[in-house]
Amino acid sequence: MKPTSSETQIARMELANRLFFRLYQCANLLHKTGSRAVESEGLTTQQWAVLGALSREEAQAGMGVNELARYLMVSRQNLAGVIGRMERDGHIRVETGEKDRRSRLIKLTDSGRHVWLVQAQPKIHAYYEQALDQFSIGDLTHTLHYLLKLLDNMQRLDQGPEEPADAG
Repeated sequence: MKPTSSETQIARMELANRLFFRLYQCANLLHKTGSRAVESEGLTTQQWAVLGALSREEAQAGMGVNELARYLMVSRQNLAGVIGRMERDGHIRVETGEKDRRSRLIKLTDSGRHVWLVQAQPKIHAYYEQALDQFSIGDLTHTLHYLLKLLDNMQRLDQGPEEPADAG
């Protein structure tokens, strides 16, 4: 007997609830265990993400605060505290924009690059190995595919409802 559309919808919502709850748990444990993995370097997962973002080739000249917040998908307010601590610790520097003196550009310092490449990376790679134990390359590829699909849908939700086409 084929399930009714109502039964299918109930099953879909039950699975969705389980999926989002597991994502919530994963996010919490990523923060907890990821921070533990890099705590000896004085880093948190948020700082790890900032160092990773700023260490990319396309960010060598620095990133604007808004650009960095969008890339990390965090609010400027949440990023402000992280930036302040990282600047205090000498991992990044905040410069005034050359074209617009009101803009602030976040750049990785030599010390921050050293912490990222030499001190944190080996610990992060070991963390990945442990967290992804028993994941095949195929498992990783499929997981990434579906997370990107979910992320794309959630970004559309974040942008709000689309404006209706002008009828006149």
